[in-house]
Amino acid sequence: MNTRPQHSERTSTMDRVYEIPEEPNVDPVSSLEEDVIRGANPRFTFPFSILFSTFLYCGEAASALYMVRIYRKNSETYWMTYTFSFFMFSSIMVQLTLIFVHRDLAKDKPLSLFMHLILLGPVIRCLEAMIKYLTLWKKEEQEEPYVSLTRKKMLIDGEEVLIEWEVGHSIRTLAMHRNAYKRMSQIQAFLGSVPQLTYQLYVSLISAEVPLGRVVLMVFSLVSVTYGATLCNMLAIQIKYDDYKIRLGPLEVLCITIWRTLEITSRLLILVLFSATLKLKAVPFLVLNFLIILFEPWIKFWRSGAQMPNNIEKNFSRVGTLVVLISVTILYAGINFSCWSALQLRLADRDLVDKGQNWGHMGLHYSVRLVENVIMVLVFKFFGVKVLLNYCHSLIALQLIIAYLISIGFMLLFFQYLHPLRSLFTHNVVDYLHCVCCHQHPRTRVENSEPPFETEARQSVV
Repeated sequence: MNTRPQHSERTSTMDRVYEIPEEPNVDPVSSLEEDVIRGANPRFTFPFSILFSTFLYCGEAASALYMVRIYRKNSETYWMTYTFSFFMFSSIMVQLTLIFVHRDLAKDKPLSLFMHLILLGPVIRCLEAMIKYLTLWKKEEQEEPYVSLTRKKMLIDGEEVLIEWEVGHSIRTLAMHRNAYKRMSQIQAFLGSVPQLTYQLYVSLISAEVPLGRVVLMVFSLVSVTYGATLCNMLAIQIKYDDYKIRLGPLEVLCITIWRTLEITSRLLILVLFSATLKLKAVPFLVLNFLIILFEPWIKFWRSGAQMPNNIEKNFSRVGTLVVLISVTILYAGINFSCWSALQLRLADRDLVDKGQNWGHMGLHYSVRLVENVIMVLVFKFFGVKVLLNYCHSLIALQLIIAYLISIGFMLLFFQYLHPLRSLFTHNVVDYLHCVCCHQHPRTRVENSEPPFETEARQSVV
């Protein structure tokens, strides 16, 4: 049976910008078909995530421009240039992301385009979302004339059921704003906040001073990175299990936040200490690391012999499709450079991602990153004499590696016990770890199960 109504369009994973804001109430009595349950109409909620994303964007932009002014005043040209470059690149990518998701190029909205041009697009979008919310709040008791049907699967008491809702046009528009800001937060986090935070930590380390303005910038960048990484996990679950209605509880979100915070902070601190130790000699290693991640999906795409997908956006030419694929690849590389992306990019697929669980991809990523972190920490320990004279390098190195290992532990905890759809896994974390080591057990069994006469013969020979 088809789980989607005939009149609903099928959209790609990249531009799927609709989600139901709240978990609907299930009414088992009102069944439309034999295996379809009618759910209560979704309610709209206050757009806290939109306000928070806008606050992070404005706070980081203001603190970055303030530090640019300070660096210029102190004639620190290089620090000013890099700080401003990271701010501008992420801001431009944020504006393009919002324009692409809302499809503003095909609409007559000169004010919105002008606000995007002066890098204030998130502000005007936030105002639009708030106006839409207030409109819905005033008309809460009125029934919307334009509705559409949406079907999702849901696990209830361990059983999979199909639920159908009526969704109003206004609620769909508000949900589109929410999803657009989720993507914007990831762009800002991994293409702007990660390099900004890394560079400001590096400047603080080599200058041996931490002014208040730089502290504020680093705090905004750290919160932005942590928030973006947490959203990355949530969106990865939504993309992989698009047919299911998913809701993460406070415990699951807390576990993801701790996992991502420890993973990113330990990784970035190791990169900073490694860069401060080797100076310019560290640049080739870091650039090569990023280029390997950047070109890996394109090498797999070239080796597969597949053609470039032409249905990412129906109004895009091949050049536009190529630009979108390059942008997605840059974001994918930026995420994997600092943490695990939770998705594997496949340029040959229509959805651009592999929707399998990919335990092997996750294990390979963390194994390689752990080896890299250990190597960089050892370089800092043995050659970083002039970096931190007043601290024990061995203790710092040990703490960073332990923090990274603890983050891996929280990651395993989430997938083993807290994943909202772990009952759908064909294999869980324990099964995968068992499969990795299972090839060693048969050898032990073969050695221990030798026939008695062979053992006696060996003893007699000796």
